[in-house]
Amino acid sequence: MSIGVSIVEDNDQLRQTLARVIARAEGFHCVNQYESAESALEGLPTAKPDVVLMDINLPGMNGVECVRRLKQALPQTQVVMLTVYEDTENIFNALAAGASGYMLKRTPRAELLDAIREVQQGGSPMTAHIARKVVQSFQKAGASPQPAENLSQREQEVLDCLSQGFLYKEIADKLGISYETVHTYIRRIYEKLQVRTRTEAVAKFLRR
Repeated sequence: MSIGVSIVEDNDQLRQTLARVIARAEGFHCVNQYESAESALEGLPTAKPDVVLMDINLPGMNGVECVRRLKQALPQTQVVMLTVYEDTENIFNALAAGASGYMLKRTPRAELLDAIREVQQGGSPMTAHIARKVVQSFQKAGASPQPAENLSQREQEVLDCLSQGFLYKEIADKLGISYETVHTYIRRIYEKLQVRTRTEAVAKFLRR
């Protein structure tokens, strides 16, 4: 089954480029594309894509509010913010609204496709730069990274990689294990920490 992706982006050229990249990639298909939050909220509940790529700075309603409303209508659909904004406020507003990932528009296309696969498989993809900002914000709040008592040494290593923004494939390469084994470790980590996303896992890890 290919992953159905919808795009919400007001820049015509970028939107069309993304649509072509997705349509030509094996294992993906572009469901539809929208240039505003309002048109997206009208069409997406019927289209029911697996993943939505969402811009933040849209005309009219912004992307964060669009995500909040969209998740109420389509709780199973995963949303990845695709934006130029790197400030902590926008990142956390988007994640709090229900986005599962946060990627920058300058992200290489192959990495973006990996992020779509990851979010569809239950992960929370973020570029390394964004992940560092998330980690730093928790550290500034007075938290310090400490080992989670009930995680194995290998699980702690995987979680440390997650906190640095590594994609699953990069974790596999770094630790010398298979992609499938990374998934197994992450599933165990989520179960042990009683979380469902990368952001929650990293936050809990840093707060312990």
